[in-house]
Amino acid sequence: MLIGEYLHTLDSKKRLSLPAKFRKEVGRKVVITRGLDACLFMFPLSAWKGIAEKLQKLPIGGADTRGMSRFLLAGAVETEVDGAGRILIPEYLKEFADLRSRVVLAGVSDRVEIWNEKTWEEYKRRIEKGADQMAQTLGDMGIL
Repeated sequence: MLIGEYLHTLDSKKRLSLPAKFRKEVGRKVVITRGLDACLFMFPLSAWKGIAEKLQKLPIGGADTRGMSRFLLAGAVETEVDGAGRILIPEYLKEFADLRSRVVLAGVSDRVEIWNEKTWEEYKRRIEKGADQMAQTLGDMGIL
């Protein structure tokens, strides 16, 4: 399971070093794509295959399903984790998430989210303020 929050640096060649704990979980190949809330999603290849299969089963008649499929699949790139534990982030994804030199990697169960440090801090503050209400909603659904 991918959990935890790590601050790393994106080098001048657009390479990002993965935390050692994540390297073991993700393996040698990962898929990076546009994520939600202005971050990138990075999936181990095996988890990505499950996501792609679910997206393939969505009906193409609905605008929302077509749009989400395009958003995730067309923006995705498969990349290898190099011997030093780094991944290369393409320019278009770097721009999408406004990645600068300081980047936050957040483990979220089956994926790693890659965030601009300032965007992450702002998002985290907003979520922390609403945690009680989110817990209530999840409790009403029988999840918590």
